[in-house]
Amino acid sequence: MRITGRGGREVVKRRRPLEDGGEGLPPGRWRLTSPYDIDARWAAKGEDLFWHAYKVHISETCHTIADAKDGSKKVVPPNLITNVATTDATVPDNQMTDTIHQAFQQRGLVPAEHYLDSGYPSAELLLMARKKYGISLVTPVLLDQSPQARAGTGYDRTAFTIDWEREQVTCPQGQASASWSPCRQRGTESIVVKFGGEVCQPCPVRSLCTSAKKGGRQLTIRARPLQQALDQARAEQASKDWQDKYKLRAGVEGTMRQAVAVTGVRRARYRGLAKVHLEHVFSAVALNLIRLDAWWNGHPLDRSRTGHLARLELAEIALAA
Repeated sequence: MRITGRGGREVVKRRRPLEDGGEGLPPGRWRLTSPYDIDARWAAKGEDLFWHAYKVHISETCHTIADAKDGSKKVVPPNLITNVATTDATVPDNQMTDTIHQAFQQRGLVPAEHYLDSGYPSAELLLMARKKYGISLVTPVLLDQSPQARAGTGYDRTAFTIDWEREQVTCPQGQASASWSPCRQRGTESIVVKFGGEVCQPCPVRSLCTSAKKGGRQLTIRARPLQQALDQARAEQASKDWQDKYKLRAGVEGTMRQAVAVTGVRRARYRGLAKVHLEHVFSAVALNLIRLDAWWNGHPLDRSRTGHLARLELAEIALAA
């Protein structure tokens, strides 16, 4: 590790194990993984996806094809990439949401709605985007992880009524909570609500509410504005209208496919974060020019994906003909 030694000079010191009162291993995001590129990092997503280098975040405009009054299709401009952000591979997606919104604001391209996948939002970001930029995030949020919600039976969070002014929660059987305790869990402000054991133990529907052998039901909720934003987002994403609306985000998957197939964006040709980001920007510019050329010349882009089996079937049909 690097420390400041005598005379104000930086020196290198060997890290000591934690059990010896030392510093222990550094975070994985600090670990150098290549002698040739000190900005590259190892990252993983899921159980079977690993890569070494960087991560790119692409934003683009999105349009729907509307029917005109005469029955024809309204001509809309092509989807164009409006922002490209590059990070090392260890940076979580949700840490880039506000950075991307700042870039939109600097360019005067702040959208009314921003369609994101589930890796980008949080309760805090739902509120920040609306308050700071006027952006509504259209994105799946993390669902209730309680055993009752995961099983789909019993009383989950939505079955309880919260009285924020009185700092009290009422269960589906009409019983009031016994305690309301603000706390901090995993770095976030939370509230732990407990129901008394004398109320929950004799309850006739206790098995639908809690599996605790002693004591009563316990709920963990967020601060009022965060919890209300989260509840609203969860309720909206369960509706068919929201799910149909969210299909619009699928277009960016076609953009990623085009970026990989046309510009080879998944292989960094340079060393260092700054140069790789410049490469990603050039790739975005190239895709925009391809789309504009196709639109100006009346050649719509085929953004659909044909699977390997489908291509084999088409090849057999062509041979048979």
